[in-house]
Amino acid sequence: MPRADARRNRALLLAAAGDVFGERGPDAPLDEIARRAGVGNATMYRHFPTRRDLLVAVYAGEVTALTNEGRDLLATDPPADALFAWLRTFIAHVATKTDLARAIPQDERSALFDDWHTAMHETASALLARAQDAGEVRPDLNETDLVTLANGIALAAKDVPQIDRLLHLVRKGTDL
Repeated sequence: MPRADARRNRALLLAAAGDVFGERGPDAPLDEIARRAGVGNATMYRHFPTRRDLLVAVYAGEVTALTNEGRDLLATDPPADALFAWLRTFIAHVATKTDLARAIPQDERSALFDDWHTAMHETASALLARAQDAGEVRPDLNETDLVTLANGIALAAKDVPQIDRLLHLVRKGTDL
């Protein structure tokens, strides 16, 4: 197990990288990430020897946060509310993290993407099944179609109000 200071530095680097990549894109200077994290470049390269390593770690953290939110919503919110709250977060993820995911070299993406997509689809499926079991969503809707609709909203919507309108239309169209 890494020392406490190494764990702290890694967390600082991941947080700074998430911010810098979000502001400046996946080609942002790595020196800026180390500076914002308050660590030296050598410390950053010990944790993340390549830009690819850092991109993968940041994106993997985003997917983990997204799936954890789904699990939390399953445990706390009414079924349909949980499903559509998670879809809203999923849409924001797709709309804002696509460049980050695409920055991971193509030859290394497929296995990682399969795992990430599986995790997101499993989350969507669990939320959808719960809403269907409660009779709040059409029983013939499947998770693949729902995720495809959410992806379409993320990629096509011009602004947050349009995202909300389109997601509302999807929700109303799923009512029994």
